[in-house]
Amino acid sequence: MPIAVDTFGSTLRWWRNKRRYSQLQLANEADVSSRHLSFLETGKAQPSREMVVHLSIVLDLPLRDRNALLHAAGFAPAYTESDLDAPELDDVRQVLVRILEAHAPNPAVVVDRRGEIVEANPAAIELVAATVAADSPALAPSLNVHRISLHPDGVRGRNANWETVAANLLQRLEREQAHRPADQQLAELLDEVLAFPDVADLRRHAAIPTGADLLLPLELTSFDGERLRLVTTIATIGAPYDVTLDELRLETFFPVDDRTRDVLDRWAEPVAASQASPTG
Repeated sequence: MPIAVDTFGSTLRWWRNKRRYSQLQLANEADVSSRHLSFLETGKAQPSREMVVHLSIVLDLPLRDRNALLHAAGFAPAYTESDLDAPELDDVRQVLVRILEAHAPNPAVVVDRRGEIVEANPAAIELVAATVAADSPALAPSLNVHRISLHPDGVRGRNANWETVAANLLQRLEREQAHRPADQQLAELLDEVLAFPDVADLRRHAAIPTGADLLLPLELTSFDGERLRLVTTIATIGAPYDVTLDELRLETFFPVDDRTRDVLDRWAEPVAASQASPTG
């Protein structure tokens, strides 16, 4: 549920409960007195800017929510939020684009906290086109990895191990939503995918996280009958200082057999040819 309060004290208490801290536990973790923490929650004391940031870190709040807590206390945001195409993120954007290009001929995408695809290399675009119909409702209103994977008209019909992949994706989305319980858009996306056929039942197949979860196997059959066996992994952007960067993820795909490598190499040939051709 979204935060239904707007004072610093009530917002802090909401987050403390969400993170399952008692007042005494949070006071101990934050190295403040439980009396002072109680006064902060009831409004009898006002926090300094440094105290708000400190409590946000102890509560492991995402950067977006740290800014919201600062706002509730009457302070300006501590973390910027920039569009990915903003000049101040030029260096980051160029690095991400180079990573995507360097990963060719293998697919790779950059997604935000909701799984919206914000950047993709040609191989990733080709992979979607080869397994999801162009007029599929799974591609609307935007390209979202959760919708593409979990929607009945998405990649599901061409994914031989759909249940395993879908259960992993659902767990990932639920973990993200649990980390960001104030994010209404994320909550709405989770409600949307849980309404897809059979998706809610995947909770029965939830697996205990292990080191093997680093690589997720993916078995697909393209419209041309090509069988693709891949593994995929997802990484976050290290040491983010911006809300946008805090919410970005890099998902990369790797072939696990020669047949899949051949298909990816063949998909890359037109792209390589166009890049090599002279321009007028």
